[in-house]
Amino acid sequence: MTLEETRGQDTVPESTARMQGAGKALHELLLSAQRQGCLTAGVYESAKVLNVDPDNVTFCVLAADAEDEGDVALQIHFTLIQAFCCENHIDIVRVGDLQRLAAIVGGEAGTPGDLHCILISNPHEDAWKDPALEKLSLFCEESRGVNDWVPSVTLPE
Repeated sequence: MTLEETRGQDTVPESTARMQGAGKALHELLLSAQRQGCLTAGVYESAKVLNVDPDNVTFCVLAADAEDEGDVALQIHFTLIQAFCCENHIDIVRVGDLQRLAAIVGGEAGTPGDLHCILISNPHEDAWKDPALEKLSLFCEESRGVNDWVPSVTLPE
């Protein structure tokens, strides 16, 4: 048995539990951010916010369904947003279910096509102290520790 096989056996249940915990935290964070009015949805709208006030952005969600994987323009936008977020120390995750994301954020952004990128900003001048945000930040930090720079999160049903 190799070291990778040993690690793989030990971390599968832990990894699944971590991802489920992160998915639940993301669900809570999106609802909280929407209530506070600090949610920006859409690739172009998010790019504007990142350009104008990147220090105010606390978290980024990139979402794409399987059919979006072939959209070269969207993938280029994702790459640029990921690079910008990494450079500015903004935690970032990927979600593979636009319909579920649309159900959570509701009519805030309109159609699911507007939800490929969601930014969460600080609602006030002070740093936002949200337990779900702290949990997701820890999840992202742990993922970066194993060279997963943009971890995937599964939203709960």
